[in-house]
Amino acid sequence: MNDNATAFLPETGLAGLKAHWRNDLLSGFLVFLIALPLCLGISMASGFPPSAGIITAIIGGMVVSRGSGAFMTINGPAAGLIVVVYDAVQSLGDGDAMAGYRYALAAIVVASVIQILMGVFKAGLLSSFFPASVVHGMLAAIGIIIMAKQIHVMLGVTPEKGSLLSTIAQIPESFANLNLEIAIIGFAGLVILIIWSLLKDGTLKMIPAPLIVVLVGMGLGHYFELEHQHIYLLHPDHPYMQPTHLDSDQVGPKFLVAISENFMSSFYFPNFGKFFTLKFWEAVVAIALVGSLESLLSAMAVDKLDPYKRHSNLNKDLTAVGVGNLIAGSIGGLPMIAEIVRSSANVNNGAKTQWANFFHGSFLLIFVVFFPHLIHSIPLAALASLLVFTGFRLASPREFANVMGIGKEQLFIFVATIISVIATDLLIGVTIGILVKLVIHLMHGAKLNNLFKIHFTQNFQADGSIVINIQGAAVFSNFMALREVLSQIEHGKMLIFDKSAVTLIDHTVMEFLHGFQHDYESQGGLCEFQGLDAHESFSDHPLAARRIKL
Repeated sequence: MNDNATAFLPETGLAGLKAHWRNDLLSGFLVFLIALPLCLGISMASGFPPSAGIITAIIGGMVVSRGSGAFMTINGPAAGLIVVVYDAVQSLGDGDAMAGYRYALAAIVVASVIQILMGVFKAGLLSSFFPASVVHGMLAAIGIIIMAKQIHVMLGVTPEKGSLLSTIAQIPESFANLNLEIAIIGFAGLVILIIWSLLKDGTLKMIPAPLIVVLVGMGLGHYFELEHQHIYLLHPDHPYMQPTHLDSDQVGPKFLVAISENFMSSFYFPNFGKFFTLKFWEAVVAIALVGSLESLLSAMAVDKLDPYKRHSNLNKDLTAVGVGNLIAGSIGGLPMIAEIVRSSANVNNGAKTQWANFFHGSFLLIFVVFFPHLIHSIPLAALASLLVFTGFRLASPREFANVMGIGKEQLFIFVATIISVIATDLLIGVTIGILVKLVIHLMHGAKLNNLFKIHFTQNFQADGSIVINIQGAAVFSNFMALREVLSQIEHGKMLIFDKSAVTLIDHTVMEFLHGFQHDYESQGGLCEFQGLDAHESFSDHPLAARRIKL
């Protein structure tokens, strides 16, 4: 970043609060309106009490924001962790939801310690080891799983217990036996979200779509008298037009959010009774891995949205998130990450500093303490529609098209990861995705001894420029050494990357070098790339993988 731009960077700390409290207070309030329904929905979809998500967002805002290494991120529970946490509750609880919840809290606490250690020992760069196609495949699989589970909630039907594939297979049956009043609420929310996503009016879009969904859902819930147990009637004057599945057509308070009037009673403590079991450590690794990866990727994505082009200290941010998770897991909360949707809204709302995150957490605390009865009037179907829409965005056809545009091999890895995650579990699925990518690299000419060790030299020229010669394969699994060297180069130099001796360079490295060029040149330096003229590209995408022509 040049000196002129740096002079206008918003101050941080108390000076930033004094200078920008109006902007941050407004943005924090608007983000709070988005966060409240999402926290509730994510929490219940994870098998946790509704208040758990709010506890996490409060800690993420009021505690993590004070030690975060980021500037514009909003910390809280995220849809990407629903599958991991829900699986932990189910596997550790053995059918006992409360026991599974408390065992999962213990797993969150241990995972948070791992995150803190990763941040302290500067392991934030490990996110680079996971290729984009595998990460996007993992997120798409999570989106499919969320939709498969939440569609039933949106329709007011409880599927028979079974595997994920069984849950997916029961979707047509749930449509056939839907609970009409509940389904109306769910589909109304879905329609609102679709319409809001298509709006072009910037002023109207300032009103958070999740807030509209919740308000409409509450209105319909009151109209359908969900606070009272009853059987819905399509046409009271025409008995022959009534539903035939009376058991599934019961409506009442069970379709509303159940939350305690006393916020202090929402705190629960972890149970470490399964600390020495394999299932416990599978949950720990999954929570630490997925949570850390999502948080780091979100922080980097938000940096690109920041109008001041500030760069997060990823290791410091990971440490702060770990501390937040340690506190949250100790008192009954979900794991948190730097959440991309709320963070993007924070940027668009005109926030300047991390105080916006603090205010968002403060508003949540005030609301849950003084207005819990309003939360109880929110229909579960309205929250389910938010999650179905979120799941669709993670696994939308656009995601498939974007990956296909980078290269057919990327699409193959993407789809292989999706299928593997759905057919097995998240950790195994991601591992399979990485193995598939490594095999593809070997098929494209990478040497086995080059997969995890990159070969490059750094030559300092008399004119002050630096020539970096890269030889052999430069791929996701070996380029961290190059990344570390580049991070230590003095700003303002002329860097020449000579790739003429490269036999294979994958999309992950191409994308990294492109991002590095943008950042380095914004700080006064220059980057020049040479030597790829003799290479063939895997697609027309400018950052597609390339290999030397045979």
